[in-house]
Amino acid sequence: MEKFITLTSTIVPLPIENVDTDQIIPARFLKATSKEGFGDNLFRDWRYDKNNTPIASFVLNTPTYKGEILVAGKNFGSGSSREHAAWAIAGYGFRVVVSSFFADIFKNNAMNNFVLPVVVSEPFLAEIFESVNSDANITLTVNLAEQTITNNSTGKFESFVINPYKKDCFINGLDDIDYLLSKKDQIEQYEKAR
Repeated sequence: MEKFITLTSTIVPLPIENVDTDQIIPARFLKATSKEGFGDNLFRDWRYDKNNTPIASFVLNTPTYKGEILVAGKNFGSGSSREHAAWAIAGYGFRVVVSSFFADIFKNNAMNNFVLPVVVSEPFLAEIFESVNSDANITLTVNLAEQTITNNSTGKFESFVINPYKKDCFINGLDDIDYLLSKKDQIEQYEKAR
């Protein structure tokens, strides 16, 4: 996996609250067992009409907004525990999702798929939306090492919390199995000492 230490990117704003996993990736796409292609169906029912024509007003269909950071309204990822929602977000190319609240299962699924969920205060989230409404080219900087997120248009920043184990995995580009393998010598030494 690609190491994640610092990311500066333009953003895609989705100022909608209570986005659930069925809106992120509709249930009819859950038959696949591979992660491939899920990004194509991210927010499928919001992106396309019944004739599979892109809905021009939806944020992912406009050239105005692009980037590796999705900024969403409060309570993102609620609903079912489907990991496919995280697959779709990662498959589309997002590396970070910012919100003022995430459903716990979604948050864990996101981290397991190298999508960093960053929780910010509601006033800071509102400021980001206000900034991007004024200038679609604003950037955010997410510094995982320092656990900060900065709105580069205002210079304001906030700290965020992350599980230390997951932080280590992101910074070193390790999934759970890679992490265990990186500790193989220590595990073997421990077993020999027992």
